[in-house]
Amino acid sequence: MAKANMNPKKNEMPTQAPEVRAHNFSEVALGYSEETAIDEALRCLGCKNMPCVGGCPVNIRIPDFIAKIKEGDFEGAYQIISKDSSLPAVCGRVCPQETQCESKCVRGIKGEPVGIGRLERFVADWHMAHSGETPECAESNGHKVAVIGSGPSGLTCAGDLAKKGYKVTVFEALHTAGGVLVYGIPEFRLPKAIVQKEVDGLIAMGVDIETNMIIGKTLTIDELFGMGYEAVFIGSGAGLPNFMGIPGESYKGVYSANEFLTRSNLMKAYLDTPDTPIMKGGKVAVVGGGNVAMDAARTALRLGAEKVYIVYRRSMEELPARREEVEHAEEEGIEFKILTNPVEILGYENKDDKRDPKNGFVTGIKCVKMELGEPDARGRRRPIEIPGSEFVMDVDAVVMSIGTSPNPLIKSTTEGLEVNKYGGIIVEEGTGKTTKDAVYAGGDAVTGAATVISAMGAGKAAAKAIDEFLSKK
Repeated sequence: MAKANMNPKKNEMPTQAPEVRAHNFSEVALGYSEETAIDEALRCLGCKNMPCVGGCPVNIRIPDFIAKIKEGDFEGAYQIISKDSSLPAVCGRVCPQETQCESKCVRGIKGEPVGIGRLERFVADWHMAHSGETPECAESNGHKVAVIGSGPSGLTCAGDLAKKGYKVTVFEALHTAGGVLVYGIPEFRLPKAIVQKEVDGLIAMGVDIETNMIIGKTLTIDELFGMGYEAVFIGSGAGLPNFMGIPGESYKGVYSANEFLTRSNLMKAYLDTPDTPIMKGGKVAVVGGGNVAMDAARTALRLGAEKVYIVYRRSMEELPARREEVEHAEEEGIEFKILTNPVEILGYENKDDKRDPKNGFVTGIKCVKMELGEPDARGRRRPIEIPGSEFVMDVDAVVMSIGTSPNPLIKSTTEGLEVNKYGGIIVEEGTGKTTKDAVYAGGDAVTGAATVISAMGAGKAAAKAIDEFLSKK
C-alpha cells in the first residue's frame, strides 16, 4: 500500500479552458486519470466510524470503495458503489457532495475534504469503459409494478425492484427516458450518453420503458391497476415552472428554465438550423440563483448569446447553486447582477411593431436594487427593496429560473391521492406510501425541486416498502 497523501488540497479536476468550453456543449470537467484517482484516494483516512456515509442519502460505503481505488481495483470499487447506488456516473457529476458526504469528511477540518464525488465519477467511468458485462435479469417473483417517471427516483425504484425479481414498467411522458437528467441538465454537465448507459443497464435487467406515456392523460393510475400492476410508484418530478407574476411575462422571448433547457437538451435548439429555436445572439437575463439558473445561463452562452446576466435578489454568499457551477459560470464570462430584483419585463406587444421577429419581442427588464435585512424563518437574510433604485437592463430574452412545483395532472385524475398546499404528494416518512392504497411516491413529486441523490434515496426507500407490501400478498 502506498503512503498516505496528507496534502490539504484535493487534486484539481481537469477542465476545458473557459474560452473554449463557452462555445461548445462538450463536457466541461474531463475526469481524473488512474494515477490522479489513486493519489486522491490516498488522502482518505479510512475512518472507522465513516462520517461521510452518514452524509450520503443512499449510504454508499465510501471508505470501502475508496480503499479499492487505493489498491488499483477500480472494478471492485464500482461493485461496492453499485450495491447502494443505481446511478454512480450521474451522481459523481451532479450531486452536491460539498453539502453531503464531503461536508462530513474529517480531512475537511484542516483542509479540503477528499474528492469523493470525483472519485465516484472516475470509478463509474472506468467501469463503463472497461467492463463488457451486462446486468442479468433476476428470477421472476410473479409481481408487476408500474413506475411513473424515468428520472432519478423512478430509475432507482425500478432498478431496486428489478433486482428482486419484479416485472417493472416505467412510464415516461417525454420521448426520451431519463427525466430531468436528460431534459433539465445540460450536456456539458451530464452527457446524454452517460444517462442512456444507465437506462440500458435497467433494460438489460428486464425493466420495460414506455415513452410518450402521460399518466393522467394516456392512462390513469386506476387503469394501471386494471392492467395487472399491483403497486405504483410516482416519480413524476416537479415539472411545473414558477413565474414571478410581474408585467410582461407573456412576451415572446420570456421562457421558463424548464422550457429553455428542454428545447436545448431534447429538441436540439443548439443546431445551426433548429426546428425549435430559442434565439441566436442578443443579450439574455436569467432570473434566479440555483443550479438550474447556472445551467440556463451557461446554455444561453453556448447558444450564441452576446452577453448573459444572472439576476439574483440576494448576495453571492446566499447563492444556492453549487460553488463549482458558480465559479465555472464566472470563468466563462457570465455577469452576476446581485442584490437585484426584476419588477417588469419590457417589450413590444405585437408583430406590427418594428422589432425583428426572429429575435423575439423582449427589449429589456426593469429591476430594483435590494439590500439584505433581518434573517427570515430559514435563517436567510430577507431582501428588501431600496426605494428609488429602479433601472433598466437592455436584454433580448429572459429566462425565469425561480423554482418548480409538482404537476397537478396526476392528482387531478386520481381519487384518494392527497397533496400538500404546495402540490407535493403526501407520503409516509421513510416508505413513500401515499394516502391511496398500493401507491407510493418520492423525489420532487413529493418534496418539490431538490437534489438528484435525495430523489434516488426516496426511490430506494419506496422500493423497499413496495417489496415488503407485495411480499405479504
